[in-house]
Order: sequence, then C-alpha cells, then structure tokens
Amino acid sequence: MGRATRRVAACAAAVLLASGLQTTLAHADAAPPRIDLTVLVVDDGGPSVAAITAELKSQGTPYKVISLNDPNRPVINSAFLSDTLNGQPRGKFQGIVLPNENPFPNSATEMTAIATYEAAFNVRQIDAYTWANPAVGLNYAQNPGFVGTLDGFQGATTTAGTSGPFGYLKGSVPFEDNDPNVGESYGYLATPLASLPAGASFVPLVDAPIPNTASRGSLVGEYTHDGRKELVVTFVYNQYQQQYRLLARGMVDWLTQGVHLGYDRNYFATHVDDVFLADDRWDTVLKCTPGDVTCPPGTPDTANPIRMTVDDANHLKQWQAANNFTLDMVFNGGGSEDWKADHQTTVDPTANQMIADQSNYRWVNHTYTHPYLGCEQNVTVVPWVCAKNTAGATVWVDQNTISSQIKTNADWATANGLGFDPQSLVTGEHSGLLTAPQETSDNPNLAPALAANGIKFTASDASRETGQRPVGAALTVPRYPMNVFYNAGTAKEEADEYNWIYTSKATGGSGVCENNANSTCLPQPLDTTTGYQSYIVPLEARIDLGHVLSNDPRPHFVHQSNLSEDRILYPVLEKILGTYRSLHADSAPIVNLSQREIGQEFQRRAAWNSALASGQVTAYRVGSTVTVNAPSGVQVQATMPTGTAQKLAIGTGGFGSSYAGTLSGWVSPGALQSSVTLQLPSAPAAPAPVAPGIAAKSVPAPAPADKKVVPQGVATPVPVGPSDTTRKPAPSLVPGSGTPVPGKDVLAGTIGQGGNGHDDKAATKNGKASGGTATPSSTTGRSGNR
Repeated sequence: MGRATRRVAACAAAVLLASGLQTTLAHADAAPPRIDLTVLVVDDGGPSVAAITAELKSQGTPYKVISLNDPNRPVINSAFLSDTLNGQPRGKFQGIVLPNENPFPNSATEMTAIATYEAAFNVRQIDAYTWANPAVGLNYAQNPGFVGTLDGFQGATTTAGTSGPFGYLKGSVPFEDNDPNVGESYGYLATPLASLPAGASFVPLVDAPIPNTASRGSLVGEYTHDGRKELVVTFVYNQYQQQYRLLARGMVDWLTQGVHLGYDRNYFATHVDDVFLADDRWDTVLKCTPGDVTCPPGTPDTANPIRMTVDDANHLKQWQAANNFTLDMVFNGGGSEDWKADHQTTVDPTANQMIADQSNYRWVNHTYTHPYLGCEQNVTVVPWVCAKNTAGATVWVDQNTISSQIKTNADWATANGLGFDPQSLVTGEHSGLLTAPQETSDNPNLAPALAANGIKFTASDASRETGQRPVGAALTVPRYPMNVFYNAGTAKEEADEYNWIYTSKATGGSGVCENNANSTCLPQPLDTTTGYQSYIVPLEARIDLGHVLSNDPRPHFVHQSNLSEDRILYPVLEKILGTYRSLHADSAPIVNLSQREIGQEFQRRAAWNSALASGQVTAYRVGSTVTVNAPSGVQVQATMPTGTAQKLAIGTGGFGSSYAGTLSGWVSPGALQSSVTLQLPSAPAAPAPVAPGIAAKSVPAPAPADKKVVPQGVATPVPVGPSDTTRKPAPSLVPGSGTPVPGKDVLAGTIGQGGNGHDDKAATKNGKASGGTATPSSTTGRSGNR
C-alpha cells in the first residue's frame, strides 16, 4: 500500500469509527435487507458518466444524480445511502456510478461511506473512466502497456466477458475513427496485478492488443476486493460511440446484477413509402427535381418517373427471405389506378405481384393519391408559402378531403384483397402536421379526420419532431429519414444529388452546407460512378446502426424508387444488417416492429417515464423477491434473470421474453393485485462478510486529474459524416426538409437524423401520379409529392 493510500485509509478508518457506520447489515441479519431499485450517479460533468446516465434514462431505469460541481449538493454519508424502514435495513441504491475509483479529492468521508455501504449491502460500483494503476487492480500501463489514442483499435470481449455481462456480443468491440484529424478516444491498456491480496482478483472482460507486444491489456475489468466489486473502465467515451453502445447494456446489467427496472433492445424497421406510386427523378443537369418546387417555377416536367416493376417486386420478396428482415410497404392505391389509366390497361402487374405476396410484408395506408394535407400551398415561389384568404388567415385543406384520402385508400385495399393495419397512417410528406417555417401548427382538420377513420398512430418526421405527441386522440410515430433520396433510382443520381447538397459552391455544389454552422461540407465531390458504394452506403449504414444500438424504436423511411432500377436501398440495408449480426450473438436479434407496435412502445414509455419523474414508482428487492408499485394503468418495464416468474394472487405466471441473455418486457399487476411481484430464480450471491474497517481501508487516494485525458472528439461527438445530424444536431440540408419544430422535442435527449428522402421537397406543382398527363393545381399526389 502506497503512502497516499495508507494516509487515506487511516483517515477513513477514523471516520468509520467516529460515525458508527453499520457495515455488517447484509451479513449479520438473518433476514436479507431491502434494496431499492435505484442507481446512484455521482457526476463530474464528464462524457463517460453522461453516457451511462443516458443509457439509464433510455432504458427507463430509475437513477439519482449527485453533481460534484454543485456546491449545494447533499453530502454522501451513511444516512444518505441507507436507513431502517419498518425495522428492516434498507439500502437506497442498488448500484453506484462514479467518475473514477475515488472522485472526492478533498475528503475521505464520502468515499468511505460509499465503500462501507457497498460491502454491507452487496452493491456494485462502476468506475466510469479511470487510469490503470494498482488502486484498481492493474499494473501501470507500461512494460507491457499502452497509453494514448485508441481510434481504430479492435477491442474484444474475453472469455469471462462473453460468459458474463457481455454474452450478447460475438466478441468484437471495434473503436470508431470517424475523422483522422481528430482524436476520438483515449485510454490505458494494462495487465492485471500479478500479486493481489487474498480474496482479491481482477478479471478483464473487454481487452485489446497492446501495440508492439504479444500481450493484451484490459479496457473493462471486474475488480473484486475487500467485499466490493468495481467495474474498472480505462478508456473514455461518449454516449454515441459504437464501442460504448455495444457495451452499455452489459455495463448496466453488471451494475444491477441483472435485476433492474427498464430494458434495452435493438430496434430496426424500414418503411418503403409510395408503393404503387411513381417518384419524380433528380435532374443531374438542372440540379433539381422537375415536378416539385425545388425547381424554379416554370421548369418543364421531364415526366420520367421511377416506379417498381414486377422484377423489382420479385427481387424484394427474395431479398427479404434471404436476409430475414421484413419491410413495411406504405402504399397509395391511387398510384396503381393512375398507372393503369396512363397505360390504357386494366391490369397493374406490379401491384398484382405485390398483393399476391402481401403476407411477406406489413402494409400501411399512405392516402390514396398522396396529396399535401396541410395548408393549401402557393408554389409560385420558392420556398412555397401557405395560401391566405382575404382576411389574411391560412387556408387549410378541409376535413372531407383528408378523410376521403384515408378512406378511399382503405376501400381500394379492401377491394383488391390487400390487408393492412387500419389504425396506422402515413400522410404524404407527413403533411397535416406542422411544417416549419410555413406552418406553425397542425392543420386543425387533421385530428378529426384521423378520429373519424379510426387512426391511432400517424407517422411524423423525426428530423422535425423527435418525440411522440398527440394529434387529437391519435399519437405520432417519429420516423428517421434515410439519406437514400426518394428521387434517385440509380447510384449516379444519388451521388450527384448528394454532391449538390454536401459540397461548396467552389467545388460545384449548392453551397447550402456552407451556410449551416452545424454542418460540414465534403472536401471534394464524390465520384458519381463509385461514390455511392464507397462513401454514401457505409456512411448511411453507420448513422442508422447508431440508432439501432441506442434502444430507439423509431423506424426509418425510404421510397419505392430505391427498390427499382439500381435498387440502391439494398446495399445500405445489407451493410446495417451484416454489421449488426457480425457483432451480436443470436440471443440479441434485431427487433423489427410494426408502426402500431412502435407507437404503443412509445406510449408505454411516456407513461412510465412520467410516473418515474413524479416519484410515483416504488421498487425494491428483498432476497429473491422484487416488488414494484406504480400508478394504476401504468405498465412496469423491467429486466430480470432467466427463470424469473411473476407472483400472482394464486400461483405464478411468466414474465417478459428472452433477449440478450435476460428476461425483459412490460408487466402489469395480476388479478386482485395492486403491485407487481417478481420471483427471481435465486437471490444474488453475497460476498464473504468483512470486518467493519476492511472496506474503509480499501478506499484509494483520489484519482489524479491529469490521468483522465478527454480528447476533444469525445467531449464533442464527431459526426460520422456531413449528413450525421444525430451527433451534431442540425436541420436537414435537403431543401424543404427537416426544419426542427421549436418546443416539439417531446422525448428530450434524442435528435432526429436529417437528410432524407421524403420531405426533401415540399410539394408538387402537378397532381397526377406515375408520369401521365398532369393537371396543374390539382390536389392529387403525383410521383414526386413527398
């Protein structure tokens, strides 16, 4: 023990004796103590503690934050951590997150209280980011060892990690390197101490090769000592980085010993809009899309739309089967009728093929002809504006028009034998919902039209409104737009439009990326022959995979045009699915929900989070029994070990479903019950009893501030690329799309991706679908009416 550690331990022992802390509650009493299911987070303002806090919030796991930077914060002492309730010892926290092994530089008192509490109540601790040193069971990072940037390193779970908290991973934990000019990680690779006190151990759970040696150094390890367990993390991270996202679930499960409220799953759903319609095409010469208002007024309509063929439909079915992934078909029946009229036939082979194969997909109403359902648009100017009446008031599309579009599409589906979800809707361009800057409120006729047609969930654009909100009795389902543009049928068209949006005027682009403080431009235009595959596909896949790994159910949306001609959507989906499946074990598959299921998930989360925020949830564990009290009608979300059952008034019932090696899900009290009671397969194993002074002596000296290097690329997240607006919040740069709506971030903390496909244009000047003769000023949706 070093001089500093001996000094801290001596002071700690004195404090322990003076305060009379009870350190043997968990071991001396015959009855087990009560442990409240809340995590204590001691926050130093660093990105790693913030990342863990974000994961707890995302999961719906109760936590209490104590900011070390708050001069009025409470003192962490015995009374803060534990008490006696109805004669039973109670631990107020089931796990403790610290910035490092000892973040209290001015006093040993608080760390001593934490150490004694952890030993007494069998509570674990995460050291969110610290340096490799003997105080955490590691050698210094030298001979062998490494200290420095970890960008591009290949970490891996160890045998102990795979058999323990990270069993849902296949092994690989790659570190990001988004920008070669910016440091995005920093850490210490070191080996465990060869000589530890009796009963102590350090087990690496995630490690990486130490450069220029044959050894591997720990990145995440379990340090057991003096009746305590610490998860020692020796690299810094933020909440967005893939290396952390892969480990976040396991870190929370380790901390809580697999028993906690809330849960985490990896979601991915993709909506294909405009099915049966045709989509307008980007003009690589005009640098706009004839047929919509991104082109100057008077631009001729080239009438060269993009529409799926029978071969495309057959390929889609085969692709889904080969990749074990279901897409949602968001359909416009009027597109099929217009195609038949334009081609003077009574048969639409593409529609017939997809309807014959309908059981392979999920189907969502997209209105009959895809008109704009917000205000009546004046498209004689760019950008368009809302039409006004003589009194200066906004003229809105009327309720009958909205209702007719919903019902006529439903009737068309019924007449053609197509089954769909009658409670879900996607309006054209998400119209009817407020669209900044032109519309500062929803179309007042939208909510009653939704109610009249039984719509419970209507889609919204997550680049405008990140959270779910009510529209009358219905609820929105925010969708992420992919940067696979609706008006691109070929890879060259996609790359050309991408160049126009994301390059400067000096290099031939629109320059719009230069005028946005939160965006960046490509240094040079992409090669339009190779740029889609070499740059856009991996970039978009990484952005979307970030959503998948963030416990985020929001679906993504693209368009039927992306399944036609060059079929440019498939490489992106294959990259997402392939990367995910290469990293995750079969126990953690992608969860692919329908729009209605996603809406219900958000609805349950909102009720749960509201109950947590208002202090209406009480949850605790006593031995092998977990009890949760929540307001009537609020479902409880929880993660429990395999083998957990729900105690009912008579007998037991099943709980949750298997995911990532645990059971998790929503649960309500059984009949004649007011609370949820879960029976664990066994109580968590308690460590061997320790003498009152042992835990106090284990308190190390405060971690030196200079050992916690935080690169700028961790403190300020580095975007994957110019179209990544998740890590660098910004409006979408696609004209007419993704302008965030002030005050509408209902689910705070999640930023929608911009860029897109569907709302990258505001309206059509013409009304007819599928490239036939167009009638100006019609409200009928055509091939480009996004």
